[in-house]
Amino acid sequence: MRQIDRLPFVFAIVLFLLAWLLGFPMRAQSAPLGDIECTLIQDAASGDTLYRDGACDQRFSPASTFKLPLALIGFDAGILADEHAPNWDYKPEFNAVKRDRKTVDPTIWERDSVLWYSREITRRLGAERFDGYVSKFGYGNADVTGDAGKNDGLTHSWVNSSLEISPVEQTAFLRRLLAGKMPVSAKAHQMAEAIVPSFQAGNWAVQGKTGSTRLGNGGKDMRSLGWFVGWAEKGERRIVFARLVVGTNRTDMPKGLKTRAAFLKELPGLIK
Repeated sequence: MRQIDRLPFVFAIVLFLLAWLLGFPMRAQSAPLGDIECTLIQDAASGDTLYRDGACDQRFSPASTFKLPLALIGFDAGILADEHAPNWDYKPEFNAVKRDRKTVDPTIWERDSVLWYSREITRRLGAERFDGYVSKFGYGNADVTGDAGKNDGLTHSWVNSSLEISPVEQTAFLRRLLAGKMPVSAKAHQMAEAIVPSFQAGNWAVQGKTGSTRLGNGGKDMRSLGWFVGWAEKGERRIVFARLVVGTNRTDMPKGLKTRAAFLKELPGLIK
């Protein structure tokens, strides 16, 4: 190698050593994003942790689990009236998936997880009131600004966007909801609880909401997530729970539905 050819190589080595000696941060290749799972079960009244497994402190998009606080908001603001009103017809401009092109009421909205109905609630609410409710609730990071530069927070912030919440924060919200301590009316508490879908897990009567979404922006994160959050009762016992599954593996159904099925199967063995 000629002397002149060595100079750039030597210069690079010298810079690297100086950076290392002086403690400057050096950019490394990004590590692959890993799979994350959490199961968290707490006593609804005391908050005592009855079961915890996995990484439960990291925030992710709430996806359709956001329908739980949104129901409180809708009933408190007078946009929603009861379990079956308002009954809104589908419009082509909603651009919904085929299964959601139908007339929807609050019960169907929660049961079938209809996104266009959520967006109609927030549109009627308006950006200022929407932001005010989410901030008062202290829900996750309370960031409903949406995607940067798109001004879409009112209709998109809770689906793979700015709003994020951890499993620990999900159960804290659920405990406040069940205790009637959210900053909304008593009727809003009552109606929001009434429309949450019901299930059975052994002797446990369960109410909960799923959530599913792909993560990342522009293909940088190939993972998707599944949530199942809610509460369960057996005799005089009442618990709150959050299960989160994040990973790259594809499933034959939305990841939230698969997460729900697994949790309902396992719950009787997790809590006696």
